[in-house]
Amino acid sequence: MKRIVFLILTVVALVSSAQTPEQVLDRCVSSIKGKNAVSATYSISSTQGSGTGNIVMSGNKFRILSPELKCWYDGTTLWTYSAATGEVNVTNPTAAELASVSPYATAQNYKSTYNISKQSASGSTYVVKLVPKRRSQVTQVLLTANTSTNRITKVVISTKNSGTTTITISNYNNNASCTASTFKFDKSQVPAGTQVVDLR
Repeated sequence: MKRIVFLILTVVALVSSAQTPEQVLDRCVSSIKGKNAVSATYSISSTQGSGTGNIVMSGNKFRILSPELKCWYDGTTLWTYSAATGEVNVTNPTAAELASVSPYATAQNYKSTYNISKQSASGSTYVVKLVPKRRSQVTQVLLTANTSTNRITKVVISTKNSGTTTITISNYNNNASCTASTFKFDKSQVPAGTQVVDLR
């Protein structure tokens, strides 16, 4: 579930359908690395259940808040709270570990991670298909965007064992308000007395 949640912002903008899929994702990386923070809300539907949440990103920093999962990454340290375990894990993730959960790293490294193609383009809708180059639980990712707004509207992730997960993204804000503390662990967001496990 953690990997699926983070994949929803592997891209945050899409240019016109005249662009190649590679150009589309290059534009996404540039957008993620921009000066302004980006926020969005999302809803998830899968055989494992459904849920909603909010993501804020700035450069390679991010914060996710949802009932099931809360994460903060300040560029060095990752704090992850899981409602299932009831604890916060603190790590300094390696590049590979970060790529498995970080939308920034996933988008930045797409050329080495995925084979990419245009699935379809019709009217204001553009679909990009990503297939992992190496063995993975994820078999493919379909990213659907509205070319009028240049934003991803839906992500469909197919996996070997968990079926299909559909993520709908809305309420983009390309000038989200944030400070350095936005991307650091906030104990007020987790139940009082939650154990913090430092794995660094």
